[in-house]
Amino acid sequence: MPIKLNRMNPVFLAYLKLIRPANIPTAAADILAGIAIAGITMDTDYITVEGLRLFPMDWYLSLASVCMYAGGVVLNDVFDLKIDRIERPERPIPKGVISQKSAAIFGSVLLLIGIALAFAVNNLSGNVAIILVLAILIYDSFSKKYSLLGPLNMGICRGLNLILGMSIIGHIYSYWYALIPLAYIFAVTLVSRGEVHAGNRKQIIWAGILYAGVIFAVVSVVPGKPEVLVRVIPFLLLFIVLIYRPLLIAYRQNTAENIRKAVVAGVLSIIALDATIASGFSGWGYGILVILLLPLCYVLSRIFDVT
Repeated sequence: MPIKLNRMNPVFLAYLKLIRPANIPTAAADILAGIAIAGITMDTDYITVEGLRLFPMDWYLSLASVCMYAGGVVLNDVFDLKIDRIERPERPIPKGVISQKSAAIFGSVLLLIGIALAFAVNNLSGNVAIILVLAILIYDSFSKKYSLLGPLNMGICRGLNLILGMSIIGHIYSYWYALIPLAYIFAVTLVSRGEVHAGNRKQIIWAGILYAGVIFAVVSVVPGKPEVLVRVIPFLLLFIVLIYRPLLIAYRQNTAENIRKAVVAGVLSIIALDATIASGFSGWGYGILVILLLPLCYVLSRIFDVT
């Protein structure tokens, strides 16, 4: 590995581990897909659309999403301290490298920065960010304890993240597109229920069904012209392979390790889903821009934990 983790300052490394670096590009991918749905293409005059200056608003939204995602996973570990002491004592907080109070402050600051960056774009984006942060806090502190409410809450967070990208032009025409990442992340979170103790074949079946619904929904929402479908298909096929292959393995050999691999694949493959949507609305170039985040995620996943 080019990065020698054992040479890093242990506290700095612990904070890096807290924010799950391998997952962070998936948050930016949601924003790019949302911007594509809003009508921004690689051919659009990038200086102004509808009288609005887009650059650097796209960067602000991407950074806002990254900060809120990072803050959410940090606070997730803060709330999980008791259970992590038993199930995952190697994590930074139960290990004692970072105190629970310091991690709580760190996560809270990240969430506030995310909200501030979103308001720097427009009031709608800022308000969406506030709602997203509330959804994150509800998941971290309460809903994740419940088998149905937890996955639903997590899916809502992803749906709101897509809406945050759509808000770049100051209004949103199609909120219901957020149901696609909602259903997808609901499915991934269902699978994750067996990540520690295994024995979740029923949840895997339901996840497979939901995955199929997501695929159908994506094909349904992108503009139905033949040339559009042609550019969507390669991204969609990649998405299908990435999510179903590990899921089938986890079903056949229902071990905690295989389930974890299916969850990791599900989390990282949100980028392939976003690339499929982006290519459908904004062309090949935009889809390729999004999918390029996927290799970065896989490299980081070899260094840092995803789940």
